[in-house]
Order: sequence, then structure tokens, then C-alpha cells
Amino acid sequence: MGSKYHWQSQNVKQSGVDDMVLLSKITEDAIVENLKKRYLDDYIFTYIGSVLISVNPFKQMPYFTDREIELYQGAAQYENPPHIYALTDNMYRNMMIDSENQCVIISGESGAGKTVAAKYIMGYISKVSGGGPKVQHVKDIILQSNPLLEAFGNAKTVRNNNSSRFGKYFEIQFSRGGEPDGGKISNFLLEKSRVVSQNESERNFHVFYQMLEGAAPDQREALGIMTPDYYSYLNQSGTYKVDGTNDSKDFQETMEAMQVIGIPQDHQVQVLQIIAGILHLGNITFIEQGNYAQVESTDLLEFPAYLLGIDSGRLQEKLTSRKMDSKWGGKSESIHVTLNQEQANYTRDALAKALYTRVFDFLVEAINKAMQKPYEEFSIGVLDIYGFEIFQKNGFEQFCINFVNEKLQQIFIELTLKAEQEEYVQEGIKWSPIDYFNNKVVCDLIENKNPPGIMSVLDDVCATLHAKGDGADGTLLQKLSGAVGTHEHFNNWNAGFVIHHYAGKVSYDINGFCERNRDVLFPDLIELMQSSTHDFICSLFPENLNTDKKSRPTTASSKIRKQANDLVNTLMKCTPHYIRCIKPNETKRPKDWEESRAKHQVEYLGLRENIRVRRAGFAYRRVFNKFLQR
Repeated sequence: MGSKYHWQSQNVKQSGVDDMVLLSKITEDAIVENLKKRYLDDYIFTYIGSVLISVNPFKQMPYFTDREIELYQGAAQYENPPHIYALTDNMYRNMMIDSENQCVIISGESGAGKTVAAKYIMGYISKVSGGGPKVQHVKDIILQSNPLLEAFGNAKTVRNNNSSRFGKYFEIQFSRGGEPDGGKISNFLLEKSRVVSQNESERNFHVFYQMLEGAAPDQREALGIMTPDYYSYLNQSGTYKVDGTNDSKDFQETMEAMQVIGIPQDHQVQVLQIIAGILHLGNITFIEQGNYAQVESTDLLEFPAYLLGIDSGRLQEKLTSRKMDSKWGGKSESIHVTLNQEQANYTRDALAKALYTRVFDFLVEAINKAMQKPYEEFSIGVLDIYGFEIFQKNGFEQFCINFVNEKLQQIFIELTLKAEQEEYVQEGIKWSPIDYFNNKVVCDLIENKNPPGIMSVLDDVCATLHAKGDGADGTLLQKLSGAVGTHEHFNNWNAGFVIHHYAGKVSYDINGFCERNRDVLFPDLIELMQSSTHDFICSLFPENLNTDKKSRPTTASSKIRKQANDLVNTLMKCTPHYIRCIKPNETKRPKDWEESRAKHQVEYLGLRENIRVRRAGFAYRRVFNKFLQR
């Protein structure tokens, strides 16, 4: 028997308890101490009942081989040491036995290891489920979607060298026999402001550096590739390399992934042309001449125009002027308005961000098309979403990211703390309630329609202010004070506002909130891209500009609010499983344990309350008819 546990130390006492329901004292300190003991002995997984806690080891662990895959297949949870494979196997078996869709919600802050956890889940399912060549093809796509979406959707941030800058919910669909024969990705809110600016010691999206490092000599010439410090969309942060990342090798993987997914060769070429075109676009600068912007060096227009298949003269015109509809004595006519330097910069950046986002959406769509199946049988959903973020300076993106995290915490509370306690009360079992912080108040503060929460106020301010909306952010701050100023989870500060999230207080800088929320791409720029000689580029801009322009455009915050609520509805229809990821340090180094960081996360993830509810309850619960069936 001993050999079966080749990586579990026989001396169990020395590595704490592997299910924290069994802790002798349930205090925050005891929980942290137990996780620390296990972490320093290289056990990164611990249970609270069926919830898996995973601590980021910042190194490769030896227990993710085929041998473990065999060990965990069909085994009961308590037979082996805690492992993400045990949770995944459990999900897969539940789906088959109960004929129910499953989902796993992976939460934790930026850099806690969520994306890696999602990869292990996909890898395990791919290994243990059978199937012929058709199924193998779907498995390949499921596994290859990772490097492709990471190249275009992940970046180095201060917190994390491979940070997901978008959220994704990946559904793996199965046949009745348990073979993965389809799938579907929903993506959320790509952080597109990163394309045009990054903070110090951060990078733009990986794909830019991959292309500059990994392109073949003929591609380098065709794309006008220079070193990263030449491009102003890459040189603001002073960071080009990431420890342990081989951009050149990753580029080959990215291109191979496009191949496997079935993106045609000519589209692959044009995707790279757009990525290079964005970099060259960023180098176009403007000088102010008598309040009007002029392109400083017109030579710099040629190359991006060539890559994007548009006329350089038209590009120049659209970057420095805009068509506006004006009404004169009841007649409406369109006039050309010349832009100033700031507006021209804004227009150039808007074009770059739009191009990038649309390429990203195209890739997600291509993956979905490659694994679409005509009808749904069973599925396992994996939610890997950007973690909670607190930076020195937090803007609109952090506000949206943290809102989605707040919603996920809410599901966790609803299903593990609230519903579980109510179940006992309904069943008439004697129960003394366990207190916990219900963060619904924070969700309401952000998304309520009536009385209006922050997002509603934001949308109203955006709807009433036109054009560039100078001073809009200031107006927003005043309106927020009036609407939610007295809310216990809201405060004003000189440059914005503070929200008391479940994971801590975050101060948001109001600067740019309205502009990023409005998120409108000017018709001029759409028209410009529709004039491209490349069919693929035209296809990314399918808008019909002649239809009615009067309707209120959807804002970024209303999109994310809708997406978050749709996601919650999807998750609520599945049997949920949870992985709570913990980031043990800020140094990103193995064996480094920062007590206060760990403790803070244990507190806000509500692990103590979670253990208390589990302990007070019954270990085994199954609905009567399922029990009979079993």
C-alpha cells in the first residue's frame, strides 16, 4: 500500500490536517498555521469538506503526472491526499451518475494560481475520458485554446507574470457516454486599455513580444518588426522581458494553436498584420498647430496603412478630423470638425483598442466554431476569471473586475453559508445560526437599478454628456455623493471614491471613468476600416452605419453587469464546486510565506465561517430520490 502514497509523507502529524473540518481549534490563526505547515512541506492542497483550498507554490510540483491521474480516478475523496484531480474526478463522476451539469468556480486574487488550476482540470478531463478521433480533435482544441487565449489575453502585471486580463467561462460538453465532444467559451471584458498604456514594470499583452521575438526573417520584413523599445505602445513601462518566459518559443505555440483550431492560413497572416499594424499606429504622433492637430511625421502613416490595407491619406484625415452631424434651421448636414492634439491621440488609441478587441473576439469565436455541437447533453463549466485587484492606482477596469469578483463571492455565500444553514432550519433540525458577512449589500451598491447604484449613476452621466464629455468625471463624483454618499460601504476621497469590498477597501480614481464606460467607436473609424482591401479586416467591422444612430449605445458597465448576471444564472443551474486559491507572498518565490497576506485572504474568503457551517452540519447529505437511485 505504501507505494501508492509515494508523495505523501507517512508522518501525518507533521503536515497538519488535510481536511480543516478536523482542526481542533477553529480560529483564523489555526487555519493559517495549518496551511503554512502544509505549504512548507510541499502540500499545496487542503480541503474544507468538499471545497478545495490551493496555495500557489510558485514552482512546478511533482504530483501532476499520469501516475496521479491513475491514483485519483474513481477513488473516494478521503482515500488519497487532497488534490485538484480528486475534485475534478468527483465532478466528472457526479455528472455521469446524477445526469447533472457541473461547474467549478475558481476564485482568489491576482496571482493566486487560478489559471493554472483551470489548466489542470482540463488536462485531467482530457486524460480520463475516452473517445475516438473526433473526440480527440475536440480535446486538442480544448487544450490548445489555452496558449492562444493567453497570448492575446494575458500580460505581466505587478502582481503576476501571467495575469489573465479577461475572464472566461469554459464549458466542456460531453456525450451521454462521458466523452468530451464539444465546448463553448464565454469571455468577459478584455482590459483593452492595456493595448495603449501600461503601468511601470508591467507589459502589454504577451502576443506583441512573442511576435517581435519569434517571427521568422521574412515575417520580420513584411511586418516591419523592430525591437520593443521602438514602439511607444510597448516602451512606456520600461519592461520587455519576463522571468521564466520564452517569448520566441511561446510564439511558435501560439501559431501552432491557431493551426489546430483551424484558423485559415491567410487569416493567421492578417491577424499578425493587425498586431504589427497596432504597434506602428502607436508611433504616429501629433503636433498642435493653431489649436488643430497635425500628424508630426507623415512618413509614419505609410506602414500601418499598408499593413491594414487602407489609404494613408484617409488614415491621416480620420485621425485628425471627424464628421459631425449639425442641425441648421431644421436642416441637418454633416460637417468636418478638426481635432486638437489630445483628441487626435484619443482617436488613434481608440482605433488601436478596437482593432485588438475585435481580433480577440474573433479568436474566441473561432475556438467556439471549432468545437460547436448541435445540442447539449452534459457539461462541466470551468470559471477562470481575473482575480480581485488592488493597485496603487485603480481605475474603471479594476472597478469592473472587482465587481465580478464580488458577484462570485456572493454565489459562494449564497450556496455554502446561507443555503446550507436555511436547509437545516427547513428540515426542522436544531441549528444555532453562524454569523457571516453577506456581501449582497456591496453588489447592490454597485449594480442596483432602483435606488440607483454606482453603475446606474455612471450610465446616466454618460448619456447626458456628449462628445468628449469634458468634466464628466467631476459631474459623476458629485452625482455619486448624492445617490450613494451615505452608504456604509462607500466613501468619497479627493480623486474618486472608495468601496469597502469583501476583500478590502479599494479607492478608485475617477479619472477616465466616463470615457471608458461610454466605449463608443466613432463611425468615421468604422468606415475607415471597412475600406480595407483585406476581407478579413472588413469582416471585423460588420456594422451597418446607415441604420438609426439615435438609440442610446450600450455602455461597458451595463455590458459587464449583464454578463455577470447571465453568468450567475448559468452557474446556478449547475452543481457547483469551489477552488479557493491563496497567494502566499508578493515576491512570487517558492517557500516564501507572508503571514499577514495569508491571514487577510483567509479572513475575507470566509474560510472560518465555512468550516464552522460544515462542522455543525451533517457530513453526508443527499436528496432522498438521489439516495434511492444510488
